[in-house]
Amino acid sequence: MIANSLRLRLLAGAAVAIALALAIAWGAMSWVFDRHIEHRVQEELTAQAVPLLAGLSLTGGVPALEEEPADPRFGVPASGLYWQVNAARGQLRSRSLWDSRLPVPAKAAADAWGERKAAGPFGQRLLFVERQVRLDPGQPAVTVQLAYDLARLAPAQREFGREMALFLALLWLVLAIAAWVQVSLGLRPLANVEGEVRRLRRDASARLAGAYPRELLPLTQAIDALADAREADVARARRRAADLAHGMKTPLAALAVQSARAREAGAVEAADGLDTAIAAVRGAVDGELARTRIGLAQHDGRTTAALPLAERLVQVLEATEAGERVAFSVEGAASAMLPLAGDDAAELLGPLLENAARHASRRVAVTIDEDAGGVTLAVSDDGPGLDAARHGDAVLRGERLDSGGDGHGLGLAIARELAEASGASLELATGALGGLEVRVNWPPQLS
Repeated sequence: MIANSLRLRLLAGAAVAIALALAIAWGAMSWVFDRHIEHRVQEELTAQAVPLLAGLSLTGGVPALEEEPADPRFGVPASGLYWQVNAARGQLRSRSLWDSRLPVPAKAAADAWGERKAAGPFGQRLLFVERQVRLDPGQPAVTVQLAYDLARLAPAQREFGREMALFLALLWLVLAIAAWVQVSLGLRPLANVEGEVRRLRRDASARLAGAYPRELLPLTQAIDALADAREADVARARRRAADLAHGMKTPLAALAVQSARAREAGAVEAADGLDTAIAAVRGAVDGELARTRIGLAQHDGRTTAALPLAERLVQVLEATEAGERVAFSVEGAASAMLPLAGDDAAELLGPLLENAARHASRRVAVTIDEDAGGVTLAVSDDGPGLDAARHGDAVLRGERLDSGGDGHGLGLAIARELAEASGASLELATGALGGLEVRVNWPPQLS
């Protein structure tokens, strides 16, 4: 259901993104809180060190303490608060350590209190505050350590995490509602586009002339461009149909006159054959006029497998007079799809194959390439080809090179118009076989 609804996609994406951001925020704030309370513990331990140092003395390298710190936790075994003084000839430690000792650092700072975390006695993980202190100028330095059990901070950390999670959950709900309002307001202009498109379907000359947000301008401009292209296609179809009707009118009229003369001369059977042929041609012309193939050949989402189509058309051509003397080869990706319906694709590829077979000496090659750049269909032969200067004329309307007989011009003109109507480009070049190569390329958005 989400895949078919832009609103639900946006809302689901917003909900997931907000939840992810709040989860990251929860983790970051928990880390900051942990760092904050550890810093407070460090400050407390540093403050506890002041009375400890005030009563500390060193006699003959042996440390002595006049009065222990007043905090009662120093006198309770495994209380989680400890102190220890390490000298060259002795060691003092709080009663809370009982018969255990704090791990002595390899080297402690002498200019400031340093902090570290390490395992301590009683299976506890401790936060240490350590420093080397020289009690008298002529005496060696002693290492003073104070430590606190980090597990004592866990209840405060858990409580903070629960309260923060509850707050962020409520915040997620508020932000999700805000996202729903934002999505609803953001999608509202699309309803106007829908109405304009319905009007465009009723009136082909209408355009999306309303004032739309800047983000929708590419869409509305694309729809207007599509409408312009549709009008151009219809005009092209009408022009082609008119050309076909006009071109066939005079030959059919002449044949009708010849049929009448033959009938008057008594050749009734021949006249009947001519009348049958004339009727068939007129039927074909009427069908072409009704279909207006090019006007309907624009990309509408339908596709045709290129390789089977090419193989099928080659089989048909091999049975013709021109195809019997030619060796065809078809190569390409089996997954390549042409952005045309089956009849339209055959209407495009058929004239290219016919022209190639007509002009080839012995070989015609069909190549179908599919990559990130789209789909490219190439038809080449080993015939005489065309001079590069005449490539442009070969596909121009009204400049067909074979208007008086066989040749590349008519088929290429048909193929070019069909290619342009489906959003492709048609190019002529000298192929690897030495003759003419016709390449039709569909860009990625159409292939």
